[in-house]
Amino acid sequence: LYKSVGYDTLKDFAPVTLVCDLPLLFVVNPDLPVKNVAELIAYAKANPDKINYSSSGNGTLSHLGMEDFKRRAGVGLTHVPYRGSPPAMTDLVAGVVGAGMDTVTVTQPFVQAGSLRAIASAYSQRISAFPDLPTLAEQGFPGFGIAAWIGFVSPRGTPTDRVEALNAAVSKVVKNAEIAEKFAALGVIERLMGPAEFAAFIASENERWSAVVKASGAKVE
Repeated sequence: LYKSVGYDTLKDFAPVTLVCDLPLLFVVNPDLPVKNVAELIAYAKANPDKINYSSSGNGTLSHLGMEDFKRRAGVGLTHVPYRGSPPAMTDLVAGVVGAGMDTVTVTQPFVQAGSLRAIASAYSQRISAFPDLPTLAEQGFPGFGIAAWIGFVSPRGTPTDRVEALNAAVSKVVKNAEIAEKFAALGVIERLMGPAEFAAFIASENERWSAVVKASGAKVE
């Protein structure tokens, strides 16, 4: 996506720890006559290229997640990029676009208000705020599970003992009851890792999303 960012993600950092996941929900405008993923796919195939989907911008997770779904489902959905989640949600609620994915933090208020309909958890598991909502994996897409995630890295060459100390300090804070309460309120899921595990995770995410970018032809313009 980015031809030059001034650093190499896999070489220029010393991973410290993953902190948390921000799961994504797959949502539609209530006027779209679908209540689950199978119905969405059937509707999209019966009405080629009729469904537009919003994202918070080209190359964002809400864009790439939908492109990955679209490719796996074999349906035609038209991407409409916005400058951030607020305008994307505004037009989705208004029916200017019909579908989209975004984090639980962004989508939950609209779903609870009835302004949007959730048809799947796009995360690897069901979400506590919507325990009866099946995942995409449960609805015919095994292995599908995406989340925005947050972690800590330090500069390349940081001594191992300092990386380990940082890992311990961050983990202690994240496990604090007050932080756990704030995470729960936002739909954020704690996901701590050791430095080596986090490094392997970053590498796997790099490989995974590189494949989606190449397959979809997504570009940042």
